[in-house]
Amino acid sequence: MQAFTTTTALLPSRRRLAASALALAAATLACGAAWSQSTVKLGFIGPVSGGNAQQGLGAKNGFLLAIDQWNATTGVPFKVEGVVLDDASDPQTGVSAALKLVNDRDVVGAIGHWNSPVALATLPVFNRVQMPFIVWGAIGPKITDQNFANTTRVTPTLVNENKPLAAWAATGLGARKIAIIADTSDYGRANLASFGSFYKAEKGSVVAEESYPVGTTDFRSILTKIKSLSPDAVYFGGVITEAGIVRKQMAELGMKQPMLGISGIFDPQLIQIAGPAADGTIVGTPKSQTNPRLDAMSRAYAAKGYADSESPYTKYAYDATGILLQSLKTAGTKDRQAVAKAIRAIRYDGVTGTVTFDANGQTQVPVELQLHEVKDGKWASR
Repeated sequence: MQAFTTTTALLPSRRRLAASALALAAATLACGAAWSQSTVKLGFIGPVSGGNAQQGLGAKNGFLLAIDQWNATTGVPFKVEGVVLDDASDPQTGVSAALKLVNDRDVVGAIGHWNSPVALATLPVFNRVQMPFIVWGAIGPKITDQNFANTTRVTPTLVNENKPLAAWAATGLGARKIAIIADTSDYGRANLASFGSFYKAEKGSVVAEESYPVGTTDFRSILTKIKSLSPDAVYFGGVITEAGIVRKQMAELGMKQPMLGISGIFDPQLIQIAGPAADGTIVGTPKSQTNPRLDAMSRAYAAKGYADSESPYTKYAYDATGILLQSLKTAGTKDRQAVAKAIRAIRYDGVTGTVTFDANGQTQVPVELQLHEVKDGKWASR
């Protein structure tokens, strides 16, 4: 009888032990699931290698800084892991990077691209899966002219940059005749057309419009023709590497005219390529709106001790990331179309100013021209 009593007394204890083990296992699984759901990935694509890397590296750090600050904020509804991919300023490489992001189920949105041809190649990839995508650097008009519902852009277009530069060239510089050199990409053709039309509207005369394939290294025949026309300035509508080569070869041919351009050639790499001949290169970029948020970002950037200094696009990538994070907080991380709508509808007080978007997803932050000139081998405000 005693044995029976001992056995019956142990049964409830065993049941309790088994129940406790099951509860613990369930709790462990639940915690694992909760952690998985509370961590999402955001993608970054840009040139972090090659001749345009300085622009991409500064933007990459702006992206990572915004994520670090988000993760350090108490009470955020999810944590974020940043995924950085290189597009090497090459459309095919950019498409491969975009495919990697859209095929990762944990990636809920992305920002990308400094080069317009690369952006134009990847936008259909993101659009097919409706992944929210914010362009931080590429300024070709076609990017937002297509009005993909998932795509927005935080940087002004090249049209916004060329208009005030053309007006200054005609009135501030006093150039009556200008020759235009641009590459044959969509970006280059758009620069040629927009600067030329705005300059002519200011009663200026375009004496030459010369185009070249991307990757050209010998511009002497083009420059010899232009030299014979005696322009007051040369406008260059390509990107950094070719800009440095053109400026160097202008000096070799005895051409002392200033070379003008927009933000696509505002980079220390131009000076490295052109050497002393870089002096006299003048670039117009969107003027930073001085505000406490921009100052705070710069202090935080310096405190991080990044190997690469801020680039002109650091602030745009930082704001693009902040806008994406805020929209994910508003709409949740599961419904991509809802996130894209939240981005379009946002009014975001960022480091670049108060950001809103038009019906095509283009930023409506006003553009004021900031002039930079190479003097004694360094970029300086003009």
